Amino acid sequence: MNFPENLKYTDSHEWVKVDGDVAIIGITDYAQGELGDVVFVDIPEARPVASGEAFGSIEAVKTVSDLIAPIGGTITEINPALEGNPEIVNSDPYGDGWMVKMTIENAEELDNLLDVTKYQSLIGK
Repeated sequence: MNFPENLKYTDSHEWVKVDGDVAIIGITDYAQGELGDVVFVDIPEARPVASGEAFGSIEAVKTVSDLIAPIGGTITEINPALEGNPEIVNSDPYGDGWMVKMTIENAEELDNLLDVTKYQSLIGK
């Protein structure tokens, strides 16, 4: 299982990569493995979201799960590749399988996220 050290993580299994004042968000390798084969990603629109708010959902063969915003901000871009190829979440969760890009409303919220060591501890790795 892959756990990039340059990312921040949530206890709901999202990851955050900070690029200036933009956060790129996706789900972790652990999460995609637990979900199984991803068949659909539903992120309705680019819009403001609050930390902890569901901004969409991800559907696998066996279940549907909410996607939770790790920080507050405005979604500015939804990964267009997910519409036709949702399975890239399984094959490349930290690369081509990203979900959204959003502006960072309050950078201090990033301090509330988990580093790689704490995330690995959370999932028992």
